[in-house]
Amino acid sequence: MPGMKPISEPHVSQPGLAVVDVAACDDQTAFLIQELLAARWATATADRTTQVPGEPGVRLRCFLDVRQKLAPQR
Repeated sequence: MPGMKPISEPHVSQPGLAVVDVAACDDQTAFLIQELLAARWATATADRTTQVPGEPGVRLRCFLDVRQKLAPQR
């Protein structure tokens, strides 16, 4: 994806590690999706979105670690 660094092996080297690319209409929506993911799993968050010239919306990439136990939902 233009404007983003390639995914490297450490990002997906073990089961439970994931890279999530978000495409959204605007920054606010992209950051809201990231916030929802980070509330549930350990997340290396992005501090900015990227925009590909000629393509609609914005992109955001974050890195998840879903190996930890989740707290029960209330």
